[in-house]
Amino acid sequence: MVEGSEGSPRLDRVLAAHLADLSRSRLKALILAGAVSLKASAIRDPAYHVASGETIIIDVPEAAAPEPKGEEIALDIVFEDDDIVVLNKPKGLVVHPAAGHETGTLVNALIAHCGSSLSGIGGVRRPGIVHRLDKDTTGLMVVAKNDLAHASLSAQFADHGRTGQMRRGYMAFAWGVPNRHRGTVDAPIDRHPHAREKMAVRQGGREAVTHWEILESFNGRDGKGVAVLLACELETGRTHQIRVHLAHIGHPLLGDAVYGPHFKTKANQLAPQSQAALAALGRQALHAYLLVLEHPRTGELLHWEAPLPEDLLLLERALKAAL
Repeated sequence: MVEGSEGSPRLDRVLAAHLADLSRSRLKALILAGAVSLKASAIRDPAYHVASGETIIIDVPEAAAPEPKGEEIALDIVFEDDDIVVLNKPKGLVVHPAAGHETGTLVNALIAHCGSSLSGIGGVRRPGIVHRLDKDTTGLMVVAKNDLAHASLSAQFADHGRTGQMRRGYMAFAWGVPNRHRGTVDAPIDRHPHAREKMAVRQGGREAVTHWEILESFNGRDGKGVAVLLACELETGRTHQIRVHLAHIGHPLLGDAVYGPHFKTKANQLAPQSQAALAALGRQALHAYLLVLEHPRTGELLHWEAPLPEDLLLLERALKAAL
């Protein structure tokens, strides 16, 4: 319980004062992971100001092993050789261990699948990982099986097709209908100033460029345009980039509870079957469908495409049926 003499300090400072055996970084990770609660509700903001008399509950999990272990998790592998693995990531799969997700990740699956062959450049917590997809974003990812591949792929991702031939394409279902057929969002991204688990367009942030094009438009129950299917290509690879950029231009992703919460009531404009498909989706409607890169050893240009997963196909069919 917070004593009256403590005033109304930040949550992270209160915890640091009372739990000297835990580092500040560890406490912050626990807060962001939802392990700290107040009145039975998780408090995920380290800067939350605690009132006098409030009782804080913190659930500190047992210390995790310093290195992730292999786990037999099924992988949808679309290509593999001695240097790389290309896979089609399902929804709900976290890429690498972190606070709140110490096991059951893609890294755990890769360790079991590849054994000791994974590149070590990424560190023990994320061996072989060159880029990431959000937990509930589906689609194509490439993993390095050795250090040569990791170095080459990292350079290609850093360049993002400016001088090379790498391409990363996404299918995105977004709210509203843009007033032109295609466009580019060139807006820097950095951590959100108040919600540290989010990203935001911020002056002075890291360069971020997203190109988009309308593939299909969908009408609502009133016959007016309510949503679109966009093809998006990245020129940079920032955390949550497409989600942040589309929300920034007023067209957040369908199902995105983080960057599109104010659009939740727009579902009322959808036909009943579309509303049901969106409710069943339970995630942001984003899929990494295209990956083009140069093989790290041979230089051969490789091209993969992954069709929409079943849940997004059902959403697309429902939106089309309402036309």
